[in-house]
Amino acid sequence: MADTVNIPAPDLNGPQIASNVNFMDKYSEERDKRYKVGGRSYIDPAKSDKFKHFLKDPWIKNGTPINRPMGVNGHSKFLILGAGFGGILFAVKLIQAGFDAKDIVIVDPAGGFGGTWYWNRYPGLMCDTESYIYLPMLEEMNYMPKRKYSGGEEIRQYAESIAKAFGLQDRAQFQASMQSATWNEEAKQWSVGIVEKPKGGDEVQSTIRADFVMFASGVLNNAKLPDIEGLDVFKGHSFHTSRWDYGYTGGSIREPDLDKLKDKRIAYVGTGATAVQAVPELARWGKELYVFQRTPSAVDIRDNRETDPQEWKAKIAGKQGWQRERHANYHAFICNVPEKPKLDLVDDAWTKMPSYSALIGGPKEVTMENVGDHIGELHALDYARSERVRKRCEDIVKDKATAESLKAWYPGWCKRPTFHDEYLQSFNKPNVHLIDTAGKGISRLAAEGPEVDGKVYDVDVIIWGTGFVSPYVGSAAGKASVQVQGRDGVSLEDRQGTGDLLTLHGSVSRDFPNMFWPGPLQTGVSSNFVFTLEVMSIHIAHIIRTAHDRLPAGQNPVIEPTAESQEEWANRVAATAIAMAGMAGCTPSYMNNEGATDRIPPEMQAKAARGSIWGRGIEDFCAELEKWRQEGSLRGLEITA
Repeated sequence: MADTVNIPAPDLNGPQIASNVNFMDKYSEERDKRYKVGGRSYIDPAKSDKFKHFLKDPWIKNGTPINRPMGVNGHSKFLILGAGFGGILFAVKLIQAGFDAKDIVIVDPAGGFGGTWYWNRYPGLMCDTESYIYLPMLEEMNYMPKRKYSGGEEIRQYAESIAKAFGLQDRAQFQASMQSATWNEEAKQWSVGIVEKPKGGDEVQSTIRADFVMFASGVLNNAKLPDIEGLDVFKGHSFHTSRWDYGYTGGSIREPDLDKLKDKRIAYVGTGATAVQAVPELARWGKELYVFQRTPSAVDIRDNRETDPQEWKAKIAGKQGWQRERHANYHAFICNVPEKPKLDLVDDAWTKMPSYSALIGGPKEVTMENVGDHIGELHALDYARSERVRKRCEDIVKDKATAESLKAWYPGWCKRPTFHDEYLQSFNKPNVHLIDTAGKGISRLAAEGPEVDGKVYDVDVIIWGTGFVSPYVGSAAGKASVQVQGRDGVSLEDRQGTGDLLTLHGSVSRDFPNMFWPGPLQTGVSSNFVFTLEVMSIHIAHIIRTAHDRLPAGQNPVIEPTAESQEEWANRVAATAIAMAGMAGCTPSYMNNEGATDRIPPEMQAKAARGSIWGRGIEDFCAELEKWRQEGSLRGLEITA
């Protein structure tokens, strides 16, 4: 429970905090609402025959043929799991390092490129990060995003355009999943089990050989449903937001006119980042909209706008290397560097939130001696912003009780901050009703609809905006339900589960040769994870290219870290983990695995710290990798033929 968390007493006597504000007690009170009802378990529809229909692909037709770049039981030099930006960047950086696209195969259960942007196409969908830094390789692609914050369809099409530009369209095997990967020590290859699941067709299983396997399985891709009584008895229609049913609602991602909802009573479950975007669209069309909330989101200003072509050329993309410079500028603000740039290039609500460094780290040296002061400084940084966001609720939402329920009483870094200019306004409409469950959630489903505090809400459709499994749970392979056996039958997931999975730079682990992934554990992270994906794909491509160049032509390298280098890296990561001490005591969310992180036994905390993220911030992590690459020796890796 929450009382197992040991948080150093912070010094909150900063100039930004009024002496009569006892907000820490309020934070604890709101957090404990969730703990008092116990941790809610979730259902993974992919592992449930009863609920797997929630994951059916609505975006391809029955009978869509499967492309097989390797044929059945074939061979590929590089096998990449995932066709989102992670998988695309893995492939592109390999090609830019001199490898042939024909040596690459990308496998994904989806029907096309895009990853989370393939699956998620709900109305109102857009990125919460500025598109000028979120979309990778804008400079190479010579592409100008349409708006400061791109819509989901534009992002998906941009992912497809990168794949097309680098000849990857014929190298993708869609509607197919990896089931297993087993290292063959004699052949120095991976034996990979593939299952094809064509929509409307029969499953086909095959085994292929790969010299290198890469996991780009995503961080927010496994949709989850709450494990509540009656989930299978509701008589109406229901679907998860990651598989939006336009056949039921009407409209499309391009034209979200949800005209079929005009006579419908809608239950929308969840008030996270998806709800903030989807609720305004549902509010326009539904006869009645009931929004069920456990914990509110902190909703700040987004202020989206069209990209001005003249400003784009003159101030944003006018010189070589502009996007990397913009990334560094952005990170200086959200990682709270001591001396910030004079000009804030991104200049949005993210860059006005230096307290986010509590989650992603920063350059400040944090020790056991100063950690209490550090946490106090974080709260001092965050308080004024959080108060402004709460005041925004008061100013926008007319009903005072509803406004109070929509206020986020937790530090801004504890849940993904959100940004929107229509979400709060939606609750002023007479057809929109907030059902605040005070942290308890829906108690059960009746045939008519959700029940809260003994009252059943009679609805026609339930839309589950219940999010995804935490990105910090499971290995990169385990997230995609792939069973990996390395040298001598060692299980990747078993090592992850016991906290014994160590890596070099968060990308490769001993006993799993020629297998790579892009973190997020033991790497630097940003609020913009696509940046981390690009950093890691460049790094991994460098490792593989350099290893090849050391061997005679035609020979494949076998690459894995030494035990000593893994230990050294884990200890360095652990030394920075104290910078994230402010996460202790956070409201349950996917950030802390629904509060489970706080309940790690003391004897396991040191091990958990070794598998944490790089606490000195993303730019410091980038500098570490760059320094290592410049040495040129591939220090810490064993390279054999």
